[in-house]
Amino acid sequence: MKKETTSFYFAKKHGKYLLTNDGGDYLFLEEAEFIKFLSGELPKDKEPYLSLAEKNFVNRDECLDNLVKKYRLRHEFLFGGPSLHIVVVTLRCNHKCLYCHASAQDISKKDLDMTKETAKKALDVIFKTTSPYIAIEFQGGEPLVNWPIVKFIVEEARKRNKDAKKDLELRLVSNFSLMTEERFKYLLSKGVSFCVSLDGPENLHNKNRPMSWGVSYKFIVKWVKKFNETYPRLRKNGYIYRIAGIVTVSKFSLPFYKEIVDEYVKMGFDGFYLRPLNPFGFTLKNWKKIGYSAKEFINFYKKLLDYIIQLNLKGRKFKEKMAVTFLKKILTDQDPNHLDYRSPCGAGIGQLAYNYNGNVYTCDEGRMLSMMGDENFKLGSVHENNYKDIITSPIVRTMCTASCLDGLAGCSNCVFKPYCGVCPIYNYSKQGNIFGQMPNNDRCAINKAILSYLFEKLEDKKAKKVLEGWVK
Repeated sequence: MKKETTSFYFAKKHGKYLLTNDGGDYLFLEEAEFIKFLSGELPKDKEPYLSLAEKNFVNRDECLDNLVKKYRLRHEFLFGGPSLHIVVVTLRCNHKCLYCHASAQDISKKDLDMTKETAKKALDVIFKTTSPYIAIEFQGGEPLVNWPIVKFIVEEARKRNKDAKKDLELRLVSNFSLMTEERFKYLLSKGVSFCVSLDGPENLHNKNRPMSWGVSYKFIVKWVKKFNETYPRLRKNGYIYRIAGIVTVSKFSLPFYKEIVDEYVKMGFDGFYLRPLNPFGFTLKNWKKIGYSAKEFINFYKKLLDYIIQLNLKGRKFKEKMAVTFLKKILTDQDPNHLDYRSPCGAGIGQLAYNYNGNVYTCDEGRMLSMMGDENFKLGSVHENNYKDIITSPIVRTMCTASCLDGLAGCSNCVFKPYCGVCPIYNYSKQGNIFGQMPNNDRCAINKAILSYLFEKLEDKKAKKVLEGWVK
């Protein structure tokens, strides 16, 4: 007897059964409909069978062909090569952020800056990538502490790309405290996008991100305003400019979900990326002071998302970009290029991180662990190894295996598997094993809760219209 269904995942959510498949399709069924579907008793000429067929849950040749095409499209990244290249031009920083994942060092330690020789060799590796797209992201510490090397890499990358002809994007992740008019104009003239950490209103931001001197918040306000004033005049020169915001949530942030959103709206952003604390760097040292449970973060996130949706319904377009990542995977066949939510993850195959001294790591998280004295995720050095040595490292293959959801207990049969991903280094830091134990994994709990809440919102017509707008 021919099987009635294709392979799929299911779970009871919000009083119905949620069905998903590896093509990213989803559908809700009432319990009685679900039982009839499994037993092959649904009438084939009416709903919900027609929707099940349209979304490739029915065992027909055309459904199987569609699933294969969708799966292939969603996993094209496997053949691309590293596209994100995080370049740590210095470990020095003039901030003392309570949760600093990068374990930034004192501004006086000048031996922690990248040299021109190391920068050249890092670019040698970067431009060997097989990916047609290259994003070079300046991180630190505070990258502007080592301005000469930032400027050198920008110039050299643009020069090399005349021959390489890659789709090249340059990004500066900065606190803006060392920005000047000259640097600002130069970076914009070279098509460099900006990313800034703004944790909310002035008091909250300054509490999370105190400076060695000065007031952090005021620098951000100044240069974001300057960008918004300058941007309309820049769009004619062929570059795509962006200024993105990241909110890192500490315990102090939890009561202020409305105020955080309002701050970004007031400053002219169209959204932000929200991230919980990760078990790296100063976060571990300060956990009792700034930490919280997964449940506390989830409650915070739900209230914040509800507030953002209400703003959109009132006509103010604004989005939370972690939700956008998940929604693109739910509502489209696109890969949103967020390396943390891929299977396997982007470590080594989608990104590489280059420390100030030329050491190369699987990802930024691997580099962060090195600052805590753990070099298990080091792939080599630009001074000793070439591109092929680095990306064929056994560590890269191990990370792929550890982040492939098909082989992970708790992930392989999860209803959210088509949209999710794991971070082996998070698992390693929290649980002592790159193969995570999902039943007591906080990152897993947060991802599942957010995905579940998004599916709940997609069942509401007004909210669904807002969320669909975010991915268009």
